[in-house]
Amino acid sequence: GRTTGTSFVDISDPERPVYLGNLPTQTYSTVWRELKTYKNYAFIGSDSAGNHGMQIFDLTQLRSVSNPPVTFAANARYTGFNTAHTITINEATGIIYANGTNTCSGGLHMVDVRNPLSPQFAGCFSSDGYTHDSQCVIYTGPDSEHAGKEICMASNEDTLTVVDVTNKAAPRQLSRTTYAGHGYTHQGWLTEDQRYFFLDDEFDEMNARIPTTTYMWDVSNLDAPRVIGTYLAGTAAIDHNQFVVGNRVFQANYRAGLRILDITDVATGQLREIGYFDIYPSNDAAEFNGAWHNYPFYASGVVTINGIEQGMFVVRPKDS
Repeated sequence: GRTTGTSFVDISDPERPVYLGNLPTQTYSTVWRELKTYKNYAFIGSDSAGNHGMQIFDLTQLRSVSNPPVTFAANARYTGFNTAHTITINEATGIIYANGTNTCSGGLHMVDVRNPLSPQFAGCFSSDGYTHDSQCVIYTGPDSEHAGKEICMASNEDTLTVVDVTNKAAPRQLSRTTYAGHGYTHQGWLTEDQRYFFLDDEFDEMNARIPTTTYMWDVSNLDAPRVIGTYLAGTAAIDHNQFVVGNRVFQANYRAGLRILDITDVATGQLREIGYFDIYPSNDAAEFNGAWHNYPFYASGVVTINGIEQGMFVVRPKDS
């Protein structure tokens, strides 16, 4: 995502990325742009470009770009909201959850995209106000009461809020839990067994002058999640987005770059840094520069890092 649109890069050869082209913004340039993919489509929202809605782009077009870079056009557009800060998708159900929109009091705005070019409004969760980001899954974790339900783990500014969204017309809040030292509850990700949740707070490093901090939650009881430990990194940077693959959590931590932590001992509240790639090497101060996002889900084992000022990096962890 870029200020003026969305870029597409072929990383089939990770040492020689090819910039294929740009999909221009629907309306105006903006600092924030968010995108997720489902089937062969990308879904793109914007936080501050008025009347942007959600662009829908058929990714199969990228297979036959003969003379890159080119300018692309959206294939469809959803206008049920004007702006969205982040977009979550549950690929198992084909439902998009737009977070921080101008609707639903900023809460979960649900869109059925099983027919990607004909998106349909599916529901709204607004009773806990603004949602900054979320992860939504079909629940297979240890809380048998909620087995098989569609559950969203929502980062709601000062709480971890757990919502049962199985019935889109009547979503049900299961819990709303704050924690000591919260500044701005930003984003988080479940372990693959859905027993634990890693949460990053975007303002705690600045407000409390503490090291980069990851909050570890035991969510084996969705009705009563609890913090079981905090990991204090050897950096001062603000943490931003993190994702779990196997026994690793991959964190994009602004000026500290990509940080990779071993989560094997999360049950005892322990994490261990095993690798990093710093795209802002001059310092790791608690400022909003550097690594904005990372994506560690490629089958090839590479990880992409998106820098605010630096562009995109393609890296390969040594044990991949």
